[in-house]
Amino acid sequence: MKKSIIYSLIILMAAFYACDPIENRDSNDLPIGADELEVSATPVVVNGVNSNKVVLKNMSPVNSEWNYGIGITRKSVDTVLMVVTGPSTISFTGLNPDGSYVTKDISVTVDELTFPVPPQWGLLCGSGSKTWVWDETASSVWGNGGYLGCYAPCWWTNDKASMDSNDPDFGSNGSLTFSISGASLVKSNESSSNQVSGSFSFDMSKTTDDGNGGLWAVGKLNTKNVTVLAGKAPNNGDAPIYEYDILQLDEDKLYLGWPEPGAGAWGTAWFWMYRAQ
Repeated sequence: MKKSIIYSLIILMAAFYACDPIENRDSNDLPIGADELEVSATPVVVNGVNSNKVVLKNMSPVNSEWNYGIGITRKSVDTVLMVVTGPSTISFTGLNPDGSYVTKDISVTVDELTFPVPPQWGLLCGSGSKTWVWDETASSVWGNGGYLGCYAPCWWTNDKASMDSNDPDFGSNGSLTFSISGASLVKSNESSSNQVSGSFSFDMSKTTDDGNGGLWAVGKLNTKNVTVLAGKAPNNGDAPIYEYDILQLDEDKLYLGWPEPGAGAWGTAWFWMYRAQ
């Protein structure tokens, strides 16, 4: 009798599980789409207007990456600084538990630069992007001279026309476009369709003394995946240069320098002279 009851229970249980298979219904394991994202980018309001501080919030079950133009943060909640007024796009990328990505663009509008912004963003990029070309008004646009002693080519000097041979890929009509969006830098020559894209950053705390109580360089410019026009080291196998001293930066002039490795005062340095287009 007992055996027949046990057999009956086994048969019933088998029938039950056959009709209702076990499923993993844990929603946290399922990827979510862009429409399901709970993310926001909200300007901090100061005196009734949108300031240039923006609060980012991700309330979705995905890892965060926010690209706000001049930088990236991977915090779920963060406050970032925008550097221009007007509409901007902040891009969110989330990583789902299954390894897939989900993206969403959020538009924000900044009414006022309430919080201080490094002025170099505006000088380099204007109101969003700005193009620089060889400064033909300078006595020379590229060449070398004494480190800490010269502020422009003063030994081997080259005018704008000579850049067609000195920098054949981009030539005398090459240009550099700095953009706030993505902190991007594009080197191009429209007539030859040559173009190389990368990014840039700067650090104005890294100044260089001239040894006589003054400044030789007012900051550093760094580039990634792209150099400036003629951004090579002729005495070092034409190796690409990605870090430059900023000798002058204002609305109209961008003058750069780079000392050869190990150079001391009056050792060999290279110079690039650009103007705003």
